[in-house]
Amino acid sequence: MSEQQQPRSIALVTGASRGIGAAIAAELIAQGWYVVGTATSDVGATAIGERCGDGGEGLALDIADSEQVSALIADVLGRHGKIDALINNAGITRDQLLMRMHEKDWQAVVDTNLGGVYRTCRAVMRSMLKARSGRIVNIASVIGLTGNAGQSNYAAAKAGMIGFSKSLALEVGSRSITVNVVAPGLIETDMTRDLPEASRTAMLSRIALGRMGAAADIAKAVGFLVSPAASYITGETLHVNGGMYMA
Repeated sequence: MSEQQQPRSIALVTGASRGIGAAIAAELIAQGWYVVGTATSDVGATAIGERCGDGGEGLALDIADSEQVSALIADVLGRHGKIDALINNAGITRDQLLMRMHEKDWQAVVDTNLGGVYRTCRAVMRSMLKARSGRIVNIASVIGLTGNAGQSNYAAAKAGMIGFSKSLALEVGSRSITVNVVAPGLIETDMTRDLPEASRTAMLSRIALGRMGAAADIAKAVGFLVSPAASYITGETLHVNGGMYMA
C-alpha cells in the first residue's frame, strides 16, 4: 500500500469547540490527522465539523456521563476502526472559596475534569492495547501544581490528572502506549480575556516571559507528544507557562 493510500491516524479531542481544544484540533489536522472533536451540545458539535471540513467531525458528548462516553467511543471505533490518539481537554470551573463552595460544585468539577479522563481513557484502552500503539495526552493546568485561592476543586482535579497519567503510563507502556500531560499556564482564551485588568496584571508579573501564551502554544506541544518524535516520552508533564512555574 502506498503512502497516499495509508489510512489517516484518528485523534479524539474532547472539548474541541473553542480555545485550546479548537487549536489542538486545527494543529492535528494540519499534521494530517483526522480529528473527532467533541462539544457539550449539538450546536457546538456542528461548529466543530464545519471548522474541520474534510479533516474531521464534531460529536456531542457529556464527558461526565459514562454511557455517553462508552457509546461515542464505540461509534468512533466502529466507523473508523481505531483511535490512535486521545487528547483530554474538556473541563469546567466552578470557582469559590472552600468555606462557601457547595458540594455540587466540588463534585461537578472533579467529576468532569478528572472523572472524564478516567472514562475516556478506560473506553479507548482495549483498542489501544490490542493495537499495541497509542498516544494519550491529558490537558492539566499550572494550577494543579501551584494551587490557587478559590480553585481548590479545579486544582485537585488537575493535580489528580497528573498522578493518574503517571500511573496509567506504567500500566500500558509495555504495549507502546504513551501517556503524558500538558500543563498550560496563563493562556489567551475567551475565559482569560474576561479577567479584570488588575488580575491580569498581577498574573503577568509572575511570568518570566512577561506575556500570556496562545492556544497554539499548547496545540504545538500536543502535536509533538502524539508524533513519532515523542515515542520515548511517557509519564511526563510538559509545562507550557512562559516561566510562570518552573518544576
